[in-house]
Amino acid sequence: MAASPSTARAINDRLALRLLQQEGPLTAGQLKQLTGLSRPTVADLAERLTAAGLITVVGEAGEQRRGPNAKVYGIVADRAHLAALDVRTEGVAVTVSDLVGTVLAEASVPIAPAAGTGPAVERAVTLVERTLKEAGADRPHTIGVGAPGLIDPASGELRDSKGLPEWHRLLVAALQERLPGTRVSLENETNLAALAEQRDGAARGRDTFVLLWLGHGTGAAVILDGALRRGASGGTGEIGFLPVPGTSGLPSATDCGGGFHSLASAAAVAELAGEYGVVAEPGGEPAAGAVRAAVARAGEEPGSADAGFLDALADRVAVGVASVAALLDPGCVVLGGEIGQAGGEELAARVQDRTARMSPLPTEVRASVLGGGAVLRGALLTARDHAQDELFGPAAQGHAH
Repeated sequence: MAASPSTARAINDRLALRLLQQEGPLTAGQLKQLTGLSRPTVADLAERLTAAGLITVVGEAGEQRRGPNAKVYGIVADRAHLAALDVRTEGVAVTVSDLVGTVLAEASVPIAPAAGTGPAVERAVTLVERTLKEAGADRPHTIGVGAPGLIDPASGELRDSKGLPEWHRLLVAALQERLPGTRVSLENETNLAALAEQRDGAARGRDTFVLLWLGHGTGAAVILDGALRRGASGGTGEIGFLPVPGTSGLPSATDCGGGFHSLASAAAVAELAGEYGVVAEPGGEPAAGAVRAAVARAGEEPGSADAGFLDALADRVAVGVASVAALLDPGCVVLGGEIGQAGGEELAARVQDRTARMSPLPTEVRASVLGGGAVLRGALLTARDHAQDELFGPAAQGHAH
């Protein structure tokens, strides 16, 4: 059945907006070429989107043929502002951007475990308000929040879990209260990191892969056939609880101490580095610092303690990767988080080599290119997608001012 004229217009408008988002400013001629639409149809949609306040003329391009210069159209970047939060056990980081993703302001604050729930929430919300003000954005359209822990698929809220601060669970409601009219979306931090790696990082062009997060804790995000999989209770990828060999015992429902977490968490990696006498680079996180230092020196002396440490770490990480491969056969696993990024290609190659010996399923192991910054990037991307879905939709254009 043919689309109605209004539906066809909405589809064409959306297509043009997506192209302008991906490619940057374009002339009507370039839009015609990229969309395959006729010149009159492109002229109509340009007029419609300009009237809706979504695009504007941002310059002129010199055409080779004689005649007037072609207008160059771009998305109205300040039509909406977006914010992204990376909520950690020990603090929060904030980024504010315009509608096309240009970062306008960013900031972070540490929040001590002893701060108390009320003061911690207040500190985080105040940081958001201050960063918005600095960016010249009083009221953001959408805020994307990335946090550790399980998110209940039914309520969209963080589930109460041992070891995570209470202020995490109260932050979304506090943001909604202080910024009425702003949409706040919450997502597990590892899932956001995976979306960022798929869009801008090590998994570009792949619609099936797993991100193995190696940071303060361990986690995994699963993207199959282009879709992020969350599971029945939001727990897909809780790999810290995976029972594996080499640990002191089995994990329990409330403690991942006997699971993969006890092999690959930052504390376990720092302890392993100590056993090999690998000294971390000064400042920063000890585990990632030790891995970075070992990688820098391992190439110089193949039989050194640094190389031995990386081999031992790869043995541990490969247990997790081979388990993922056996269950999901993703073909590609990205090592993310601060430790994955610190290990880089050196660690990824070692893990791939060991996984190939343990599993008959070909699994490429790649190093994150975004590392710890992936969560903020993913939160900003999802905020932008939500905002653009709403602003670029036919209903929004119908109500344009």
